[in-house]
Amino acid sequence: MSDVIARIESIVGRILLAAMVGLVFIAGVTRWFGYPLVWSMDVAQLLFVWAAFVGADMAMRKKGLIAVDLFVRWIRPQNRVFIDIATGLVIVAFLLALAKLGYDLVMLNREREFGDSGISYALVTAAVPIGCLLLASTLIGQIWEAIRSIGRRPQLVFSATRPEETDRSAGEAW
Repeated sequence: MSDVIARIESIVGRILLAAMVGLVFIAGVTRWFGYPLVWSMDVAQLLFVWAAFVGADMAMRKKGLIAVDLFVRWIRPQNRVFIDIATGLVIVAFLLALAKLGYDLVMLNREREFGDSGISYALVTAAVPIGCLLLASTLIGQIWEAIRSIGRRPQLVFSATRPEETDRSAGEAW
């Protein structure tokens, strides 16, 4: 199921990026000819918000988000996995709270129009709860894999490197 979601995210992310670039290009050309598309920047911003959340989830699935690991880099993977799990659980709680607050924001913005586009602002703000739920589900899956790996070769939640590579790089740094 995770592979299906990853493929769908990849397709949706590419479509959003292509649509954004295409729309901004067409808006620039039509403006140059003196016929600006007034709504184009609003729609491009809407696409950007959705692309940001889809892209963040894609990066999280590949464990490619920026990580600040200065203090945990030198901890053995057998111990670091517990720090990763605890940190991941805090982040999941934050994402779920943000999803709930985002849903409340969507409900508040149902009647509001987004700029000159005539699109409901709720469509823009819906990216927050949906994106946070996607990120939380991905993170829960990665936490579950880390929990299952305890006692064997630990699978870290936030690092794409293998534990033995982490050990080697830590030894070289000192």
